[in-house]
Amino acid sequence: MLTRQIALVSEHPGIAPAELASVGAALQKQATRDLAPIWEVAGTVDVFPTLDAVPVGYWPILITDRGLGDAAGIHLDPDAHPYALVHFSETWPLTASHECLEMLVDPSGNRTTAATSPDPDDPSGRVEILVEVCDPCEDARYGYTIDGILVSDFYTPAYLEPSGGGVRFSYNNMLGKPGEVLPNGYLSWRNPTTAAWYQTQYFGAEPQVKLLGQLSLSGKSAREAVNEVTPQHFDGMRAAPESPVFRRALARREAARSASVGRAKRLHDHIASRRTR
Repeated sequence: MLTRQIALVSEHPGIAPAELASVGAALQKQATRDLAPIWEVAGTVDVFPTLDAVPVGYWPILITDRGLGDAAGIHLDPDAHPYALVHFSETWPLTASHECLEMLVDPSGNRTTAATSPDPDDPSGRVEILVEVCDPCEDARYGYTIDGILVSDFYTPAYLEPSGGGVRFSYNNMLGKPGEVLPNGYLSWRNPTTAAWYQTQYFGAEPQVKLLGQLSLSGKSAREAVNEVTPQHFDGMRAAPESPVFRRALARREAARSASVGRAKRLHDHIASRRTR
């Protein structure tokens, strides 16, 4: 299995090296422990101090405080290699997790799969769903923590085309059936006959199907084109600091930090005792 290599880099002065390293470790654990067995994709996540230090062959995720606008998210560089731009916020690790997972599963941003239409008015139709594994369940409230770091939920292949009973449709069991979209999430697909794009969007009181039309893909991936016409696509990941999910994540991060400090002290004491023998 080919291993995909992700580089996590911060250009924001408010992110300490220790915090960047902790998030990088959580993303690595998520990629190896959670994503790889389900999607059969191998990936590494390494932290680098600057973009200049990233070796050729790595795909960067860059955390920045620049005004990104539509530039936030995953793109292709002039050599058609993926990279991601993440705007700094209190929940930037959640966004970085989202981009990391989607980059590993679909680096090009053009991966589609044939599935039953998610449109309730066309339940027997066949469409091509754009494989963006975090979008239907991207809201912060559906995430989970790894060593105190809030990371994104993601759907499984069964969400696209179930093969039988006893399966889960997202890693964190937030999606209950194929094609479901949770609040602040969305799902995009193309009609293979007309080439028109559609979305199930849940940005209001209830989910609705929206016609996006035939999108221009000149010089960009399907993912980029879809994101450009979905301005709300990052709203759910910007959890307010006072929100319950954010407070729980902070509490678990503090507990993880306390455990790390305690273990480090015991190891230092053990090393010191060996030196005095």
